[in-house]
This record gives sequence, structure tokens and C-alpha cells, in this order.
Amino acid sequence: MSSLNEIKDNSGARKKRMRVGRGIGSGKGKTGGRGVKGQTSRTGVAIKGFEGGQMPIHRRLPKRGFTNIFALDWNEVSLGRVQTAIDAGKLDATAVVTQAALVEAGVLRRAKDGVRVLGSGELTAKVTFEVAHVTKSAIEAIEKAGGKVTLLVSKTDTGESAA
Repeated sequence: MSSLNEIKDNSGARKKRMRVGRGIGSGKGKTGGRGVKGQTSRTGVAIKGFEGGQMPIHRRLPKRGFTNIFALDWNEVSLGRVQTAIDAGKLDATAVVTQAALVEAGVLRRAKDGVRVLGSGELTAKVTFEVAHVTKSAIEAIEKAGGKVTLLVSKTDTGESAA
């Protein structure tokens, strides 16, 4: 076992960079791998999408689609993940399951615009959910287990126009 002051890379782990334009004997001398004459042999050339004056393909093709600036980003969580957290003792089944409770339990990494509960997985605990959105299959599974669901009013459900 070596000590800290003797640590070094494996041989061949660090390759020396090719020094360009340092004489014929270096293997990358004279033109330095840039070919002969022309625009690209000179410095300061940035012609990624340039097609010799012809209209570039990225400008010839039409634009498609749009980005909805009012779209909400949901935290999606399955009933199976909730049950796993309850079984592990991270989530209290007797308390109301909210977005904050799920983040604190480590089921969700961070809070987004609201929680959407999905019906995949099996729920055996009697749990009360207080979330923004629940799928039909999730509602059936929660009520079958003896729990209940309260939907929160989100930003778009207030009935006000976005304009």
C-alpha cells in the first residue's frame, strides 16, 4: 500500500496533447492539420451552419409547434411508491398526505406546481390525500383501501382567464 505522497496515475492514463505547428518533424507542422489555404485554414472562422451563401437548411425548413407558457409541471407519484414509503416508516398513514409531506418523506425530490397521484401499484393503508390531481384508477384504489381524496384548487381551476 502506497502513501498519499506516492499516488500517481496509471501509465498511459494521461496523454500529452499534440502541439500543432512546431516543425515538420512533429507530425503536425506547417499547416497544422488545417489543409491548404481557404477560409477554414485561417483563425476566427465560425461557419457551423454556413452553406456557401445558400440559405441554410435550418432557415429553409418551417417552424413547428409552440411552447405553452401556462402549462403546469406536476409531481407524479404512484400509489405503489406511497405504500412503500408508509411500509418503510417514512410516511405517516394516519396524517394527511400532502405535497409537503411527500417531499419531507423523500418520495418527491422537490415541490413543483402540484401533485398528481397515479393508480399504478397497490395501496393497502387507509390514507387521506390532499393533492391537486388524481386519476380515476387511483381514486378507486384509495377508496377501496378505506381512504379518501381531497382535491386542491390549482392556479388554472379558479375560472379566471389567463389574459
